[in-house]
Amino acid sequence: MRRARNTRSLRAAAPTPLQTAGQASLPLADVAPRGDLPATELASTAARRLWFCIHLPQLSLEAFAAHDAALAVLEERQGVHRVLLVNAKAAAAGVMPGQSSSAALALLPELKLELRDRLNEQQVLEALANWLEQFSSFISIKGHDLLLLEIAGSLRLFDGLQNLRRQIATGLEKKGFTAALAIAPTPLGACWLARAGQRVCIREPGNLAARLRGLPLVCLAWPPAIVEALTGMGIASIGDCLRLPREGFARRFGAARLLQLDRALGRMPDPQRSWRATEQFCVEHELPEEQTDRKLLLAVCAGLLQVLETFLLSRQLGTQRLEFSFFHLRAAATTSPLGCVEADRSAERWLDLLTIRIEGLHFKEPVIAIRLEAGATQPLQTASGHLPFNGRGRCVGHYSMTQLAERLTARIGGHSVLGISTVAEHRPQYACTSRNLLANKVNDALSFVRRGFKRPLWMLPEPALLPAEQGCPVHLGRLRLLAGPERLETGWWDEHGIARDYYTAINSRGMRLWVFRNRNVKANWYLHGFFA
Repeated sequence: MRRARNTRSLRAAAPTPLQTAGQASLPLADVAPRGDLPATELASTAARRLWFCIHLPQLSLEAFAAHDAALAVLEERQGVHRVLLVNAKAAAAGVMPGQSSSAALALLPELKLELRDRLNEQQVLEALANWLEQFSSFISIKGHDLLLLEIAGSLRLFDGLQNLRRQIATGLEKKGFTAALAIAPTPLGACWLARAGQRVCIREPGNLAARLRGLPLVCLAWPPAIVEALTGMGIASIGDCLRLPREGFARRFGAARLLQLDRALGRMPDPQRSWRATEQFCVEHELPEEQTDRKLLLAVCAGLLQVLETFLLSRQLGTQRLEFSFFHLRAAATTSPLGCVEADRSAERWLDLLTIRIEGLHFKEPVIAIRLEAGATQPLQTASGHLPFNGRGRCVGHYSMTQLAERLTARIGGHSVLGISTVAEHRPQYACTSRNLLANKVNDALSFVRRGFKRPLWMLPEPALLPAEQGCPVHLGRLRLLAGPERLETGWWDEHGIARDYYTAINSRGMRLWVFRNRNVKANWYLHGFFA
């Protein structure tokens, strides 16, 4: 018996604006309000909506699984890993945001360090948005740490605003999130109040301006240059901005900033886009009898993949992740996740990866049922192809770098196959970083390989000192310099500055090496990498 289950949210997958076309924003030149509008006029434009904002200031830390030990989240800044957030145990030991990772470890050697994962944060935000759909028909993800709900239509269902707010706050606390909650008649007003940490509930539009005037500029999330310029003028709050001449403010800081102030106060419409949970696919097949024949299991999986391809094709969607679950009568299910570098819907491509993966699967017992679940779907990006033919008229097949990465991942695991992406840094040890190919497109992860990168892919963790003969470096034979020097002198702003001359060299065995000499210390030779 085969049955397919299509689970989706109550709304369409495509984002839709809350306001109608007739409520689109007007150009700044067409609207120039003076002072605060009367409460009755504000009520006619803003009181129809009530916005609930959730600010998650600790999301970068709380996105990781709960740890009993001390934990610090790091963020890379100019090639140096610095502490972004810490949990209570790390803070008690004196670890503070802004410290370098080495300084934090010196204070607490057993400190667990995690590099900030923005992809994981986005996934956590989307999971929270999916959970919040039980409280509102309109959810919006605002930035990397804000969620916005329109709750005017939910108050009667949840027996009033107080009960609704209590349920959301309790649910967030049980999930382990630290949240600042604010309610206001305008979206921007609610966001700014929540970012300021003010636990307020403003239902009347006429009371909003007085609460916003005292908020500091940091709540606006404006570019640092604008905030610095305003601070230099003695402007410290939103109220100070509102007292400035409108025309002069728009000329100096941009009409967009003035429009934000008008929208926050309810003077102008503020259209929002709603987040919608993507469709999920799940299909199961129950076998007529217990089965251990892998060829037969693959044939069943091929049929399930054809159902998936039809599902995705009709919606013009693709997915990057699948998971097969093989159920047993008296043992836990055997799972086999599959990943694709780029979103795809081709059953043939997924079956190719599964054929490689199933060879290494260990089934504890015979299989009685198979389930196929697809990960989050996304719009499929397609392009017109070519029809290359050889001289005899048959199509020439080949594997791309993308397919090679997928097949290697299926064979030896995602932890053993990583992509490499460049970083805006001259120092070789910081100039590139590894990347999970299944989390991002291989086009980015292998970008520098395709454009002929001149530095070696195999870099040593630390440069190795080389012996020298008559001033020439030696490594499995005397080295002959082929190219160079490439002079690198950078990093003077931190403790990892360098001043080196790099050369491409070759030894008697034909090995191509990347070597350097320091310019500010003893002129020794060092080996830093190998060319493939």
